Amino acid sequence: MAVGGLPHDMATYKAEFLAHHYEGRLRPAAHYALGWLPLWARLSRLAPALVNAVLHAPGLSGAGKRLAGVDPARDAPLFAGRSFPQWWRARGGDRPDPADPRTVVLWPDTFSSYFHPSIAASAVRVLEDAGFRVAVPTEPVCCGLTWISTGQLGVAKRVLRRTLGVLSPYLEAGTPIVGLEPSCTAVFRADAPELLADDQDVRRLAGQVRTFAEQLVHHTPHDWRPPALDRAATVQTHCHQHAVLRDDADRELMRRAGLDADVLDEGCCGLAGNFGFERGHHEVAMAVGEQGVLPAVRAADPGSLLLADGFSCRTQIEQGGTGRRALHLAEALALGLDGDLPGERPERRAHRPSPASRTARCAATAGAAGLVAAAAAAAGRGAVRLRHRR
Repeated sequence: MAVGGLPHDMATYKAEFLAHHYEGRLRPAAHYALGWLPLWARLSRLAPALVNAVLHAPGLSGAGKRLAGVDPARDAPLFAGRSFPQWWRARGGDRPDPADPRTVVLWPDTFSSYFHPSIAASAVRVLEDAGFRVAVPTEPVCCGLTWISTGQLGVAKRVLRRTLGVLSPYLEAGTPIVGLEPSCTAVFRADAPELLADDQDVRRLAGQVRTFAEQLVHHTPHDWRPPALDRAATVQTHCHQHAVLRDDADRELMRRAGLDADVLDEGCCGLAGNFGFERGHHEVAMAVGEQGVLPAVRAADPGSLLLADGFSCRTQIEQGGTGRRALHLAEALALGLDGDLPGERPERRAHRPSPASRTARCAATAGAAGLVAAAAAAAGRGAVRLRHRR
């Protein structure tokens, strides 16, 4: 935003302040737990069901939140049993030519890859239906969002440079990069060019990145039409869409799909990325949500669609006592291609990770207790041997 003609980017100021303030210092626990989320998400692939069980196990979850600097009232999001990269590799197929005008790169952000992979899979389906050939980077890539938001700018720059190397063939060919998560897409369009101001590839990336809706509204063949959804929709627009990306293309795509969209104008959902998860912020986050999005979702007709492209917004709606879940627009369109939208609560057709069973959570707690007991016993035996040696 601008005041008196001068730019005032509060998110950038916050990131730069945190970077300077914590230079050479120990950071808050949440900066390591949430700031390094892309790494933890990839490591979760070793045993996602076990990770989910531990994160929601009695006793363990509370201890974990205290160690991670997460508010005790927040539930940890569930990792998907099968990630989008795993789904993509199993699907197979040839890698499209970057120079082919039909080729688009679907950006595999952390949230769409490891928490809600049905969104990315749905986007592949819709983009292919529109006549595009979809490419997905198979090497680990990241936009650096969580490091930027916690002021770990040195790490963010290294992550971005590695990502630019992976995307290099597509950047040189001018291939569109299609983003699904608004916060990650906004990094490529706004934050990355500021962090790596002298890098030619990052300038190319900023010019080639498009939102899912922009690609479908402005760059599809004239004879393509989205599936007819023909119902009401309550829509929460992500803050990065308001501030950086704009939502004109989203509104047009929804209009073409026959949606009577009530786009909420009350602003932030309240979660605001890391903020709503950090210790001491839960009450404020929920109070912000109660000013607009949460009451609107509760009041929505059971047969209407609830749409929120941002992971934070979907999480806030799910954890905000609404009894509903929100879909990404890509999921709604993919369900429309199937003709598979039920009359009530259409979000039930979209796949979301299921919580671990109570037995699994209790087993995780018992297993952890056993490990602690074994470690304590080993330490005790070691102390006894040490005394005998003396």
